[in-house]
Amino acid sequence: MKLSEDIKAQIESFNPQVKIKSVGTVIELKDGVAIVEGLDNISLGELIIFEESGARGVALDLQELQIGVIVFDDFQNIKEGETVVSLGKGLAIEVNDHLLGRVIDPLGKTLDGKGIIHGEKIEEPLEKTAPGVIDRRDVYRPLQTGIKSIDSMIPIGRGQRELIIGDRQIGKTALAIDTIINQKEKECICIYVSIGQKKSKLARIISRLEEHEALEYTIIVNADASDPAALQYIAPYTGCAIGEYFMEQGKDALVVYDDLTKHAWAYRQISLLLKRPPGREAYPGDIFYLHSRLLERAAQLNDDKGGGSLTALPIVETQAGDISAYIPTNIISITDGQIYLEPDLFYSGVRPAVNIGHSVSRVGGAAQLKAMKKIAGPMRLDLAQYRELAAFAQFGTELDEETKTKLDRGERILELVLKQQQFNPFPVEEQILLIYAVNSGILDKISIESIKDWEVKFKEYINSVGTELLKKLQDDRNWNEKTEAEIQELIERFNYKA
Repeated sequence: MKLSEDIKAQIESFNPQVKIKSVGTVIELKDGVAIVEGLDNISLGELIIFEESGARGVALDLQELQIGVIVFDDFQNIKEGETVVSLGKGLAIEVNDHLLGRVIDPLGKTLDGKGIIHGEKIEEPLEKTAPGVIDRRDVYRPLQTGIKSIDSMIPIGRGQRELIIGDRQIGKTALAIDTIINQKEKECICIYVSIGQKKSKLARIISRLEEHEALEYTIIVNADASDPAALQYIAPYTGCAIGEYFMEQGKDALVVYDDLTKHAWAYRQISLLLKRPPGREAYPGDIFYLHSRLLERAAQLNDDKGGGSLTALPIVETQAGDISAYIPTNIISITDGQIYLEPDLFYSGVRPAVNIGHSVSRVGGAAQLKAMKKIAGPMRLDLAQYRELAAFAQFGTELDEETKTKLDRGERILELVLKQQQFNPFPVEEQILLIYAVNSGILDKISIESIKDWEVKFKEYINSVGTELLKKLQDDRNWNEKTEAEIQELIERFNYKA
């Protein structure tokens, strides 16, 4: 009797729920792309699971009778006729503060062998609308790179998008890594996105970051050259989503995309497999939108939104210095300026090989320290005059004293400011003193060969006797005639002996 009552109670409490699944079938397989029939109610960018193989993909091409799915896992395990199921949601990455110091793939899987990422995680969508004009404020705080030529003449502000552009193997990644190293103790979380690079290159970068204790505030997102094109395609969006997580908490984040040329190649490969009409250089018609929707997400939020910022440093590789190619011109038009690295400068020993004439920062000057802005102007003018006169002096004509003085000054600026060793960032207050010294003409009497030795000894001197002045220069409010007089006195007191 008791058994029948239990069965009756179970029948009465039974509440059937109908679950509707959107199901389709694989009809064709290409290199990393599956063509699927069915899935009538799917949206663009929706996550898809291949039931038998367990592979994951995302809908990227919607047509009337079929859809194109890019596959993130090993597509060779997928078979024609396999059932696919839509999950009804877009791609997202699980983020928390424990990601710091870790290496992950674009889907959040750890690659560093340090185990799982602990703690409660928040899902951040990979595709998100960029903050609107009302949610932003002007770029007003500097992001110091520690590189003298950039911080003085091509300054970057927090929330800016500054392109690093140049040929291969002339120091684009080195410049970005130096910037990450310089964020130590500056409360800026860094995300380095490696797209289509060799594993050996990434291993060297990780080793350098560990050596300079920079990995503890850095997250590395890696989709290397051996990964599917689909993973390389979503990698920068993953890095951006992680950066937005910190920005929305009111923190400052810096994301480096290394590099967007390979990202464009991956997207071109996917688009051609999906039979999208090729345009200029065989890229699809929406290649501009691919990068604009990514880079527009960099922002300086207003105080109502927490005041956080996301700064973007995209890297683009040129072929034989051609910055008028399709992808470089696209990204130059999206960003707020570019740092152009020139092969001729690199091979002549000017490293980092920044061409000051072709480089520009459209908003960073608004965030520059007053002291730096005041002294960088005359230095830029001296450098421009030097470049003009150096070209003229090649003809071997007799030069007057004024021209010789300008050439000597330019050579010293080149040696002191434009040349800098890698992994040797300079605090901005030290940069101000060095540039003030070269502007004042004190170095005009010192031989070119002794400039680097003078720099080393002057740096030691100011860190021993000028600590109070260095602290003053960190704050704009302390810049006045009295501070300038103190700088002049400190420089004059320094007695250099070669």
